[in-house]
Amino acid sequence: MKAVVYDDYGAVPAVTEVPAPACPPGGAVLEVRATGVCRSDWHAWRGHDPVPLPHVPGHEWAGVVAEVGADVTLWRPGDRVTVPFVCGCGTCAYCLAGDAQVCPRQTQPGFTGPGSFAERVAIHAADTNLVALPDSVDFVTAASLGCRFATAFRAVTAHGRVGTGDWLAVHGCGGVGLSAVMIGVALGARVVAVDIAAVALDRARALGAEHVVAATADTAATIRELTGGGATVSIDALGSPRTAAASVRCLRRRGRHVQAGLLLAGPTPLPMDVVVAHELAIHGTHGLAAAGYPPLLAMIADGTLRPELLVGKVIGLDDAPAALAAMDHPPADAGMTVVALGADHGAAT
Repeated sequence: MKAVVYDDYGAVPAVTEVPAPACPPGGAVLEVRATGVCRSDWHAWRGHDPVPLPHVPGHEWAGVVAEVGADVTLWRPGDRVTVPFVCGCGTCAYCLAGDAQVCPRQTQPGFTGPGSFAERVAIHAADTNLVALPDSVDFVTAASLGCRFATAFRAVTAHGRVGTGDWLAVHGCGGVGLSAVMIGVALGARVVAVDIAAVALDRARALGAEHVVAATADTAATIRELTGGGATVSIDALGSPRTAAASVRCLRRRGRHVQAGLLLAGPTPLPMDVVVAHELAIHGTHGLAAAGYPPLLAMIADGTLRPELLVGKVIGLDDAPAALAAMDHPPADAGMTVVALGADHGAAT
């Protein structure tokens, strides 16, 4: 099959022929119809997040079941599906409780093994990890959920518990941040979006953010003033010591901070004196398990959420290496890129 491969960190990726994956006993092989190009893929390519080499990147995808293992009971070839970027083992206490996103034996295609910048990809524990796609949700839209929109959905709903009238601050308006803005607005929150790039702030405003703030050393104070005392919920969607601290400091008393952006540079100091004095809650968030997808997909199917609006361009597999390498530089726009494979990357007919 064709796949994008790089042999070393930072080496130019290339589309090449590789062996098609074998089907795991309790797993499945999927024909990839669409896959997102995510900054997490870039981090792995640059060596910030070690992966086995040579490597096939890609962890946000949707497609069609091509083959299932003998122990699989819920799926069959031809089913339209997507997959969380964290795949649980299916047998531990966390998976059985619906929390596969923190499975101790998790696999992550695109990180722990070959990913979805390929015509086919294999996953383990298909009955735990596959998610059925409604016919109204096309493959490009489903791939755009990936880690970005799905991570934002869990951050805003499960950890942030955002409700009507709550102030939601979003620090960093990339894929996760803009997704959080859209989800917060859909839930009736009053959103403050923060970024350093005007194009990102313009996109956040278009998605319904009530205020947009150019990030400065006084970002937290600005948000507290705009919101009359601080945000109810604040999300660091970028992942830096500065944005994490600003997210905590901008909260009102008994507010909730959610860390969605990866903090890859090591330990990050937070103002724990404020956390204690104001009884703040701090949550980490790590994707969305398959068990958490039904309410997200229902909101997409009925038009409450429109993640397709966050897709900037759709490219072919041959253009994926250049799209990955282009993340070395600031994006020209705030839209995400999705790779489409095959003639049919739309909804079922």
